[in-house]
Amino acid sequence: MGRELIGIIYSLMGGLFITVQSVFNTRVSDRIGLWETTVFVHIVGLLFGLLMMAIVGKGDFKGLGNVNKLYMIGGALGVMIVYSVMMGITILGASLSVGILVISQLIFATIIDSYGLFGSPQIQFSFNKFVGIVIMIVGILVFQSK
Repeated sequence: MGRELIGIIYSLMGGLFITVQSVFNTRVSDRIGLWETTVFVHIVGLLFGLLMMAIVGKGDFKGLGNVNKLYMIGGALGVMIVYSVMMGITILGASLSVGILVISQLIFATIIDSYGLFGSPQIQFSFNKFVGIVIMIVGILVFQSK
């Protein structure tokens, strides 16, 4: 299996996991609250991460001293992701919320790629990419139209 196909499979899995997790989190938050769910989700994630690290981990925490300190706020961003997605699904429903989330990710990823931000390789922005984003936005509008 080619490396690109493996990347596509992981990306599809990520989309599935994000969507299902977001709906699950929202259902939990209906019972215990948004911030309480956010904390609970991250505790479960920590425990699962520790288990996976023990089973397949090959890294070393000694390298943390060489990491750009800005990149260490990823955990805080994770908390904000879980909270924001739950709020979006609560207010808009799963399909519209996830549609907007995907478009938002694509726009911000395109900005990161275009400017080579955060150590990413710079990838030139093209008219085709602009048209693709516009088509996705129109698709969401059509999807949501009554």
